[in-house]
Amino acid sequence: MTTLEFVKKLMPSADLGEESSLPPFSDFSTADGKSGSRLDEDDELFINFGSVPSSFPYRMQDNYTRELEEREYEFAVLENEYLRAEFLPDFGGKLWSLVDKKTGRDLLFANPVVRPCNLAVRNAWTSGGVEWNCGYLGHHPHTCSRLYTAVTTLGADITNETQGITYKADTPVLRMYEYERVRGAVYQMDFFLPDGSPVLLCRMRIVNPNPTPVPMYWWSNMAVPEYKEGRVIVPAEETYTYGSGGIVKIDVPVSEQYPFDITRYVNLNHAVDFFFKLRDDRRRYEASIDEGGFGLIQCSTRRLKGRKLFTWGQGQGGDRWQEYLSGRGCDGRYIEIQAGLAWSQFESLPMPARTAWEWVEAYGALSTNPAVSLGDDWAAARAETEEKLEALIPEAELEKLLAATKPMALTPAPTLRHCGSGWGALENLRREKAGEANISPHLDFGEIGEEQEQWKTLLETDTFGSRCPKTAPESYISAGNPLYPAQASGDFWLAKAEKAARVTEEYNWYSRYQYGVMLLSLRRFSEARAELERSMELKANPWALYSLARLARFRGESERASAMTVEAAAMAPNDISLVKAALQSMTDSKKYSSVTRFVSELEPEMASLPRIRLYLANALVKTGRVDEADALLHDGGGLVVADIREGETSITEIWYEIEEAKAKRDNRPFDRATVKPPVIFDFRMH
Repeated sequence: MTTLEFVKKLMPSADLGEESSLPPFSDFSTADGKSGSRLDEDDELFINFGSVPSSFPYRMQDNYTRELEEREYEFAVLENEYLRAEFLPDFGGKLWSLVDKKTGRDLLFANPVVRPCNLAVRNAWTSGGVEWNCGYLGHHPHTCSRLYTAVTTLGADITNETQGITYKADTPVLRMYEYERVRGAVYQMDFFLPDGSPVLLCRMRIVNPNPTPVPMYWWSNMAVPEYKEGRVIVPAEETYTYGSGGIVKIDVPVSEQYPFDITRYVNLNHAVDFFFKLRDDRRRYEASIDEGGFGLIQCSTRRLKGRKLFTWGQGQGGDRWQEYLSGRGCDGRYIEIQAGLAWSQFESLPMPARTAWEWVEAYGALSTNPAVSLGDDWAAARAETEEKLEALIPEAELEKLLAATKPMALTPAPTLRHCGSGWGALENLRREKAGEANISPHLDFGEIGEEQEQWKTLLETDTFGSRCPKTAPESYISAGNPLYPAQASGDFWLAKAEKAARVTEEYNWYSRYQYGVMLLSLRRFSEARAELERSMELKANPWALYSLARLARFRGESERASAMTVEAAAMAPNDISLVKAALQSMTDSKKYSSVTRFVSELEPEMASLPRIRLYLANALVKTGRVDEADALLHDGGGLVVADIREGETSITEIWYEIEEAKAKRDNRPFDRATVKPPVIFDFRMH
């Protein structure tokens, strides 16, 4: 009997903290539009299409800690005789665990802790499970946010004729969905685990409700255990990866660039991505198996064509990253197999106006003959996998299921368990005002929340109302993307903000500020500067001053930008986002003495934060105070910074500089090429 239950569980968790108070113009965490390539003319990759300059209008989630405390979460649990699937709506609807009941083994790497680290487009991200990424390149904006969560049923009997299974009409369906603000799109995920089904079924739907095409991105990221003799099997003979000159295409499993079998991922000593070019005449699938030929297999209908392998590699830095993302005695070792709309993550696809894209994914336990699936004959390994997959869930049945479940996907769910962000509700209000259709009429987006209230006021009165300049703005809104045509919603809000700033609230500092930020997000720099300067004239405030500082940095005026950011932080000395921004700007400008002086004037609680101590340690070593820097770096067993960015080696470099300076002072040799930093300080991925 299939069941869907909501179960409360305690998990060791770090505090996610408050979102940043600042618009994220300094955090270019997505594609930069500069990737080169050496590909064939028929590869047809949309390289850099749909890249965005920042995560705006989302605010960064960058004030979390590393200390673990027991916190209670509500998991949604789907279960039948084969599988037990646990989802966490509070963290992007992540499929946290998928247990094969026959063996008792988790097919995924289920992280034993909830520990955010800096790997997502908004900073905070957790490893493990299956993450559903919609919108634009990177771990998605809702990965550490609650999704709308509803309960419905299949609504009609559906027969799997090949396997003789009938999925009953009353089979429970777990529905999760959200409104993605950058693309102005809706994504909906319907999960069900019918009686007799050996696979978890996931019916996915993305809707572009806009009158213009938008770039669209989707990747389902599966964290699976790293097996010592493990292998990834995928129907591909070529893969895209990074090489000399940018993106290249190489052979699978062995190539000139990698003269060993890359599907046996423990051969790889550094972090690397492989985007497999699947053969058109084969099923869309990817499997990760252990030394006994057992593991997870994921397959899909035809639309989800991309497949990927990511590994941290076998180096010390990769080991450190995996352990850093986990805790409570878990080494956190995993790889990721992934499935996407495009061939690679270097691209988005053009999604037509007023269009829905739909597909079905299936997840289950795969048991193969290891003599074949782990053997040296790559074609035989794939044939063995495909034979076992066809017995698990036939390709024809999966395609039929997609069509048969469309009525369910378009039917309102009778029960709404959790509400999401409130931005979908605001967009529907805007559309009603503009005489446009609802973004997805069958989905309940509830009521707007505190973050949307000021925009509802603007919508209804063409004003923002009075604001205290010491109070941080609680939200921002997008006026579109400077890299592709504006959506109707962007044009609408830009016009509303302009009217407030120029007509109805001409002398309101906040109206000028929000309009200026919108213009800055569009890179209309001269207009943005005029509005932000006018905001400062009307009432001095740190938010407009910070944005003017970002504008100065865009123009290459780094010293002026640094001074303005420090001044903004002085206006709101208790705002951690401004304090960190000031220290970063001083560090970028190499004003190391200013850094040490600035930190010395902070309140002790603020000065003790790990990221602040990292800025200070760097400034100390740069100003010759090597012993102080050394003591600070090693205090308490070693400085641990919660929000070290993926690819950031600042703490590693500080250790090297300290050791090099000490060696020089002591007149002894020091060779960076041979000396390894302590594991706690080593975040090098290559």
